Amino acid sequence: MEGIPQPIPRTVEEVFSDFKGRRSGLIKALTTDVEKFYQQCDPEKENLCLYGLPNETWEVNLPVEEVPPELPEPALGINFARDGMQEKDWLSLVAVHSDSWLLAVAFYFGARFGFGKNERKRLFQMINDLPTIFEVVTGNVKQPKDQSGAHNNSSKSKSSGKHSRQTESQTKGVKMSPPPPKDDDESGEEEEEDDEQGATCGACGDNYGADEFWICCDVCERWFHGKCVKITPAKAEHIKQYKCPGCSSKRARDAMLTSRGAESLRKEMATFFGREDAWRAASLTESGNPSLVV
Repeated sequence: MEGIPQPIPRTVEEVFSDFKGRRSGLIKALTTDVEKFYQQCDPEKENLCLYGLPNETWEVNLPVEEVPPELPEPALGINFARDGMQEKDWLSLVAVHSDSWLLAVAFYFGARFGFGKNERKRLFQMINDLPTIFEVVTGNVKQPKDQSGAHNNSSKSKSSGKHSRQTESQTKGVKMSPPPPKDDDESGEEEEEDDEQGATCGACGDNYGADEFWICCDVCERWFHGKCVKITPAKAEHIKQYKCPGCSSKRARDAMLTSRGAESLRKEMATFFGREDAWRAASLTESGNPSLVV
């Protein structure tokens, strides 16, 4: 419950500033002011709430009596669980609820003042760039990922007939038609592209052509014309791991031959051992212990 009236934020920047102020106050309560916060959350008192204020302060107080409240209310009764669990677990629980409350307040302002789709998206992106209170309290603040690593992961995905590489999200990790090698590419990429330039289609046997769409099998690593395996560039973008017709049918064929071979073995043994002994002998053979079959 806020004792001093605060200016109502009306723009994305003002709402974000309000969010940061409240967030800073809550972080103080759960870190630097944790002893004071712990003492104020007496389980013998009534339902208490932790409020973060826009001026970067905090307070533990009873919930507002107004129904419905002017703003979304934080978690109620945080003091009751204080002595029933370890302190670090209790603080983590309060931190999670505080994160949820901050988002509720921010998007309450967004809804109240008619933020459109782009404004809501911008507000969330600004909020999402900050570590959550839970991450700060538990010490699990996630570092931003290296963008260069994501770029290297997409180096195998290439567009047909173009000198620029497609992004990782467009290619979904499937190798497609390689462009001519560049002088400034890394040596590893140059070797890979040189191999691809000399590739022949695994279906028709024709050499690589820069004006045609190609795709590489992730199992046998052979290249194929898209038209030969009935794969279009648009379809390839949604394939995470491509298997050529040969590799796809080989697995099914091996499974079928294994099944047929086992059945044939049982029939042949039946003529020598009798039905019950044959099944037992065939089972031993399939288990990799043929020496047990005499």
